[in-house]
Amino acid sequence: MEFQIEAIFRFVHVIAGVAWIGLLYYFNLVQVPAMAAATADKEGPGGAGISKYVAPRALLWFRWAAVVTWLAGAALLGANFVPAFTLQPAFATIGIGAWLGTIMLFNVWVLIWPNQKKILGMVSATDAEKARARRVAFLASRTNTMLSIPMLFFMANGLTHRALIGL
Repeated sequence: MEFQIEAIFRFVHVIAGVAWIGLLYYFNLVQVPAMAAATADKEGPGGAGISKYVAPRALLWFRWAAVVTWLAGAALLGANFVPAFTLQPAFATIGIGAWLGTIMLFNVWVLIWPNQKKILGMVSATDAEKARARRVAFLASRTNTMLSIPMLFFMANGLTHRALIGL
């Protein structure tokens, strides 16, 4: 029974992680450049469709996929949660991956989401506040994109290491 529960948590962790990181890459590699091009296109529809219909829905999935990924990962660590997060020798590799994921989760909920609400007009903000919000959200999102690469490496490597030592 223990294996089945672990398999369920692992499946949820992977699926939610694919959604989270997939949306992260979508925002950084597709949506941001598309918004810039749509805004600059004086003959086209502009970026209103993206900012009104696509971005809010994508951000909903993005932030909740982050939470589900983190919670499922914490559940997978189980009794090894503290050793991983305190970087105990047998768990240091997976712990580094978990810490990177935690930093990324923080960025999503504390930096990206509150600032995106200003950018998208979900909360009132002056033009100066929106400009600052764009910069903060952009930097936090790009930071997460860069952190996702070592995070995936350390988590995958940590799982392999745990399997080899029989944990």
